[in-house]
Amino acid sequence: MRVLLIEEDARRCAQIRERLLAWRPQASLTVHNPVSQGALAPEFLAQGYDAVLLADQWPGGRGLVWARELAGRAGFAPIVLLRRSADSSAARETAALGVWTVSGADLEGVEFHRVLAAAEQRQAHARAVWRTSSAGRDAQRFGDAFIRGYRHIRRLAAGALTDLYVGESERAGTLVALKVARDAQDEREPVDIFRRFLQEYELVQRIDAPGVVRLYDLGISDEHAWLVMEYFPMGDLRRRMRAGVAPREALRLVVEVARALEHVHAAGVLHRDLKPGNVMLRADGSIALIDFGLSKDTALARDVTGSGAIFGTPHYMSPEQGHAEAIDARSDLYSLGVMLYEMLAGEKPYRADNPMAIVYKHRKEPIPQLPERFAGLQPALVRLLAKAPADRFAGAREAAEALAHTLDEWLANGARA
Repeated sequence: MRVLLIEEDARRCAQIRERLLAWRPQASLTVHNPVSQGALAPEFLAQGYDAVLLADQWPGGRGLVWARELAGRAGFAPIVLLRRSADSSAARETAALGVWTVSGADLEGVEFHRVLAAAEQRQAHARAVWRTSSAGRDAQRFGDAFIRGYRHIRRLAAGALTDLYVGESERAGTLVALKVARDAQDEREPVDIFRRFLQEYELVQRIDAPGVVRLYDLGISDEHAWLVMEYFPMGDLRRRMRAGVAPREALRLVVEVARALEHVHAAGVLHRDLKPGNVMLRADGSIALIDFGLSKDTALARDVTGSGAIFGTPHYMSPEQGHAEAIDARSDLYSLGVMLYEMLAGEKPYRADNPMAIVYKHRKEPIPQLPERFAGLQPALVRLLAKAPADRFAGAREAAEALAHTLDEWLANGARA
């Protein structure tokens, strides 16, 4: 049994978890804090859960209000409202909504178990009906690929080789992003999308760090490769930059990215395509690096892009990467420096009409100067954007520590946040 609990009281959560596991030792309980995490995404139907337990009230919110809204979502999982005291009028309203009510006294008795068993039975029947219906089958189709266990919500973006969708994962119990190859797999094609997906999946699973995207699943369906990953409703750093990033926030973000790179590099992986579009933002403000499809596994010397080829984004490439030379972790730090400059100066450090001219400037043009009010940050930028790798920070940890120290000093000297 899988249960979603919407509650902010940690002691109450522990009590409910204890009651649930005493009855079903193999059950799992996921807690959603409505105060710190906010409302459930409007597309979310909790299809991976057998029941959703809803607290009666919390600071700034009431369970009954949420019950009305959630019960109105077609296909939402069975809801159980946990009332601290019996209230016959509220019980009648929730019953009309198809929502069960359990009082505080019932929570300690067999009534709690009876209601959960009834909810589980209802959800099992609803899943079976949905999966075998034409609507259910259509909802599990992403382009030309039928991917069982995932409900199609909408397409997010279309790329040259893949489409990106947002869907709901029954197994993960959350909204996810699905990257689906547009064309069917063909062994004769020079680019094997599934091989890239597989490498990305294996590399990210090995890194297993909070600053790196979570990957849930991959496979091939109807000859279309697909990869399932964490969904970021807040979007990427590029979107944040369009709205403007305060200097203090810019430095905080690059420190976080540097710390994420520390874990990536420690796992023997080079990202090779670090740019704002590959830095995602979570609701709590933390970052996650994505798109390891062009990454290089230095430990295995495995490189899906081919020897001597240039892959990445010219505006963010290190001089050595842009000239197809040997690279190491310091190449990713150069890309980090480009992002720092762009967030502070409001423009990219090198601009030209064509990609090769940009690559040339990365190697030959002087390191740009930040605006005068950021003069105290220039030394750190110079270390990141040094033309020669030997003149950059030795590694991501050193870069993160130096940037964090720079932020502290800059703010201590009275700089505006």
